[in-house]
Amino acid sequence: MIRNTSLRLLFLSLIFIGQFIFAQNNLYAQKNQNWHWKDFAQDTIHGISLHKAYQKISTLHTKATPIVVAVLDGGIDTNHISLQKVLWHNLAEIPNNNIDDDHNGYVDDYYGWNFLGGRDGQNIDKAAAEKSRIYHQYKNKYENKNIDTLTLSLVEKKQYLMWKRTAAEIETSPEDAANLQYIKMATNALKKIAISILKEMGDSSFTVTQLENYEPLGRNTLDSKNAYLRTVRILGIEREMSYLDVIKDLNEYIEGKEIAANAKEQAPSAIRESIIKDNYFDFADSHYGNKDVTGPNARHGTHVAGLVASIPDSNWQINNLYPPIQIMSVRVVPDGDEYDKDIALGIRYAVDNGAKIINMSFGKSYSPEQIWVDSAIRYAASKDVLIIHSAGNEFYDLDQKEVFPTPYSSSLHNKVDNVITVAASSDPIIGSSLLTDFTNYGAKFVDVLAPGDKIYSTVPSGNKYAFISGTSMSAPIVSHIAAMIRSYFPQLTAVEVKKILLNSVWKPNNANEKNAIPNRDLSKSLLEICNTGGIVNASNALDMAIEVAKNSSPKNVAKSAKKKKNN
Repeated sequence: MIRNTSLRLLFLSLIFIGQFIFAQNNLYAQKNQNWHWKDFAQDTIHGISLHKAYQKISTLHTKATPIVVAVLDGGIDTNHISLQKVLWHNLAEIPNNNIDDDHNGYVDDYYGWNFLGGRDGQNIDKAAAEKSRIYHQYKNKYENKNIDTLTLSLVEKKQYLMWKRTAAEIETSPEDAANLQYIKMATNALKKIAISILKEMGDSSFTVTQLENYEPLGRNTLDSKNAYLRTVRILGIEREMSYLDVIKDLNEYIEGKEIAANAKEQAPSAIRESIIKDNYFDFADSHYGNKDVTGPNARHGTHVAGLVASIPDSNWQINNLYPPIQIMSVRVVPDGDEYDKDIALGIRYAVDNGAKIINMSFGKSYSPEQIWVDSAIRYAASKDVLIIHSAGNEFYDLDQKEVFPTPYSSSLHNKVDNVITVAASSDPIIGSSLLTDFTNYGAKFVDVLAPGDKIYSTVPSGNKYAFISGTSMSAPIVSHIAAMIRSYFPQLTAVEVKKILLNSVWKPNNANEKNAIPNRDLSKSLLEICNTGGIVNASNALDMAIEVAKNSSPKNVAKSAKKKKNN
């Protein structure tokens, strides 16, 4: 991440995409690849005490029951060796026979469903920002028109005000334009500097650490090595990030910013109409998509899935105690802003097919069809399904700025109890502070913290792993703990599990203690980040679940009912 404060604003968008990929074959990976599982009392690292929790489970006489966790994301690599054994299978569906065996409207949905595909097998990869879609949808209706809001209905007024916001935000500022040019120059400079390094080393996946330890054979390569190291230090690029990933992320940043710069004049392409071919504004037109739950870019979703399953490391000897998690893949998130209809139908698909936990590591600032998603979340609540949602990576105060989806519905005027919103924590040995410089926060609307800085998990292709940062990683870490509790204590409801997770967090002794926010010259207490003021803790949650389960056992419930009747 960017360490130079004066340059930091130039790279906010690059930093906050939540998808920083780090090289896996280095000393950092060997030492800290599962720091988020560790226990503060034992290891002095602010992890979630996961192994400690499973050591306690080994002393119980409780058998785990299967638990289905739906991952609503950009796709999961179903061929990943470590994930194959934990993937959900729709046993009512015969795979690849081109028949809707279970008559649910989705043909061959054996691993889940892809709402971003067409019947011909095509898939949406990249999608426009929601503000661009909204702006151009209503541009002809409102642009250069004298609109009297007093004459508008409530629905029309909300629509108009939303369009006005997008019209203001879609403008490219001079600062954004300058930032884009700076990034372009930095990217070109790195490519030129790396030419002699690549020629001599013969490995384009080198990291800063590997380059530092490399002894060049020639003076030209030595000069290039020093120039590369100086440049990445100025940019604040992480030491564990490979050259290939640095250039890939910079190129993607440039592409995205160029599209954003032209967004006002150039309407988004009709990619949905050409690939999915649904009637988007007809919610009843729901049986679209295809069976390809991996899609064209499954890196993010595969990483999330690995964290939901909490794939054990080779040193963990009690991994047979891990609950029989079954991960359902529901592909609804493109590279860009998700569509409300896909999210709403994805939630309903997960619920109808047996998911008891839904992980949602995505979000956006506009939700024009919010009512569809709000209704789906409430449908999940009615079916006792717990939803765990990432807070986002823009350093927004969610008490002041909305990011969707949200537990509160401005349309339905109520708030559900089955959603947990998760911010990202770190540790001083990982990122110099207990807090991260990217996570969204909010004393009212964010519930809990979980590790989200340099998190190691599965990525596509064979049996690969990598580090990624973001609240997208924090949410599935919480989802795993929730799955552990619901698997070992299936009698507990979604709301009870939520209360357990929130009431069992690790907290500092001094709740008002300030923690530095790296690169921002700010500090905040954990109570300013989330309403619990703590980091989720598996061991504490297990202890509390044991007690709650005792009190909610059928025998105790019957006693309580009898006592109430007698009174």
